[in-house]
Amino acid sequence: MNRPATLNRFLLAVIGLVLLAAGGFGLATHFRVLRLIDPEAPLVPGTAEPPTWVFYAIAAAAVVAGLLALRWLLAQLAHRPRTGVWRFETDPAYGRTELRADDAVAPFVEELRGHPGVHKASASLAGTRETPSLALILTCERDADLGEIRGRVTGESLPRLEEALELKDIPVAIEFRFTGKAASRVG
Repeated sequence: MNRPATLNRFLLAVIGLVLLAAGGFGLATHFRVLRLIDPEAPLVPGTAEPPTWVFYAIAAAAVVAGLLALRWLLAQLAHRPRTGVWRFETDPAYGRTELRADDAVAPFVEELRGHPGVHKASASLAGTRETPSLALILTCERDADLGEIRGRVTGESLPRLEEALELKDIPVAIEFRFTGKAASRVG
């Protein structure tokens, strides 16, 4: 599930509904379907300055709106790292070998899905061969032993990936998520 996209859709739907309701209220008042406000009345009664608390309330609302906007911007940045194509060239006269980073981690992901307790796995290999980074998202069963899963990933699966890609060390970030249902066990 893409959390920023879900958040965007939700916020856009709420803002759209609020604007639709405000527009409907304005039209209904103008055509005198609703008689809550007189359409001929001035928008702001008088020219006196409002009480001081009104300015504080407006400032607080602006701060809250700004923090929500900042949260939205930060959610846009939380996305999958950019992957690329790795080129293996020792001598250009003999040609070159290219490997998509997503293809390089596909067998690794399949191996992770086979670990006990792991329901789903996804991996993103970003950076260059000189500065690689690996981001893992493991969706596990609720009662899974995360320490054991992490140990198997870093002790067994990751060294095989490093060996296959001929790298000494790949920095890895592992994010654990949990399934919504309990594991079904036989026996």
